[in-house]
Parts: sequence; structure tokens; C-alpha cells
Amino acid sequence: MQTIEKTTGSKNGRIGVLLIHGLCGSPSEIRFVANGLTRSGYTVLCPQLAGHGGTEADLMAATWRDWYESAEKGLEELAATCETVIVGGLSTGAVLSLMLAQRHPDKVHAVALYSPTLWLSGRHIPWYLPLFRMVNSKWVANLFRFPVPLHVGIKDKRVRDFICNAMATEGSKMAQVCTPGGAVLERRRLAKQVMQNLGAVNQPVLILHAREDDYAGLDNAAYLQRELGGPVDLVVLEDSYHMVTVDRQRHVVLERTADFISRIAGSIAGSIGVKPAAQLRVVGGLSTAAA
Repeated sequence: MQTIEKTTGSKNGRIGVLLIHGLCGSPSEIRFVANGLTRSGYTVLCPQLAGHGGTEADLMAATWRDWYESAEKGLEELAATCETVIVGGLSTGAVLSLMLAQRHPDKVHAVALYSPTLWLSGRHIPWYLPLFRMVNSKWVANLFRFPVPLHVGIKDKRVRDFICNAMATEGSKMAQVCTPGGAVLERRRLAKQVMQNLGAVNQPVLILHAREDDYAGLDNAAYLQRELGGPVDLVVLEDSYHMVTVDRQRHVVLERTADFISRIAGSIAGSIGVKPAAQLRVVGGLSTAAA
């Protein structure tokens, strides 16, 4: 298990934050948020999911259950030392966060979802996706390849160029050029499991999703807002693509996450409550809404 940063002993050290990266990603894609929360004194843990960080064969061999086991081990580690645990994740990591909340309501006190991906609906999805949706065999699924979106999910050209250069330098250990269809099938199976019982997620949920998400459309976030059992605070980002934790509004993502965690911790301590937001409104280049 790989961690970006982990701190203990500070004034907020008893509050743990588990951050889970996305499919074909690594903890580096959530480093900005993790480091920011660490500076605030929280205990932050970022596990590397099974099958990631190695070869394509490693990724193809892993199942969603293996990914979940990696995330669950991180939760167990945090819960052993922290009184309050918030779980968050990017894309597929967001879906794993929801499963943790469903299966461990006693250990997960709140959930932060970044570009949650229950299904692919962005403008850069391959033309053959409707055909792929009929595939249920992993062997057949691996005959397909899903190329990384043209803009690698990042709107900011400077950040995009930096990450693309790093990918070219570090090779497959940092990111895949294409996602094997088998891994996409496993993501679908994971999402299906989670969607069967979304109403069981009664914890407070923060969703940050880009209106122009090129991989997972905003319909993912809207669906979750309707179906989740607890209070949902939805923040619609107006100047980012899929990778919201590294894109132009990453500072907004960090700020909203830190504020959310502070409110959750205060609510649990009995000092403040978690208040639902008002109806959809536009504030400073982003929209906010809540159920």
C-alpha cells in the first residue's frame, strides 16, 4: 500500500481521510488534495489499488474485488487510529468510496466524490461503447481498448503538458496509454454492485463534478444526488474536465473538501450541524446545488 502523506499527533490528527485514485491512475492524481489536507493536520492515506503501478498484464488480471480490498485495507488502517474517517475518491475511486460507505457505515462518517463514474457518458468516449456494453465476458472485453481522452481529462494546457511529459518519461508505471477493456468491464461490474443499494448511503456526501467532464458526464452526479440516502452537496465546476483534482479548479476542490471535512468533524463533535445547501446557483465560476 502506497501513501502520499500521513500525519498524526496534530490538532486534527484524529480525523482520517482516505483518498482513492481512479482506474489506470495512481495516488499522484490526488496528491494536491492529499497534501492540502495534510497541511491542515488531518491524517491522510492514499492506497494504490491492486493491479495498478505495474504492467498492463497486472491491471488485466485484477478484478474490482481486488481494488475494493485495497481500499478496504486503507479504511481499516485509518479506523484503527482515527475517531472520524472521511472517504473520498476520483472517478472509479469515487465508486469504491461509495461501496465502503455501504459496507462500513460504522467506520465511514462522510464521503467526498470527485467526478464519480458510474457509467461513461462524456463527449470523448469511443464510438464502439454501445457495442461494448453488450459484452459480459472479460476475455472478449480485453479485445477492446479505451484510449486516454485527447486532453487526458485536463482542461488546463499547462498542467496537461506537464503530466503528458511525465507520462512519457515514466512510462506505464505512471499511467496507461489505453485502458484494457477488461478493466473497463470490471469498473462496470463494480458500479452495478454499488448502484443496487445507493439508498443505504446515509452519510453526508460531497460531490464535485465538472460540467464539461469529457469522460463521465454530469448525469452521473445528478443520478447520485437523487438516489443517495443522505444529504448531498453537489458542486458543479465550470472550468475543468474529468481530472478535477489536478485541473484549473483544483484549489476549489481542496477548499470545498476541507470545508466539508471541517463541518463533518464539527457535527460529530456536537458543535455544528451539516446544513443542506440552497437550490442551484452560480457563484464565482462554479455552480452549487444540494438535495
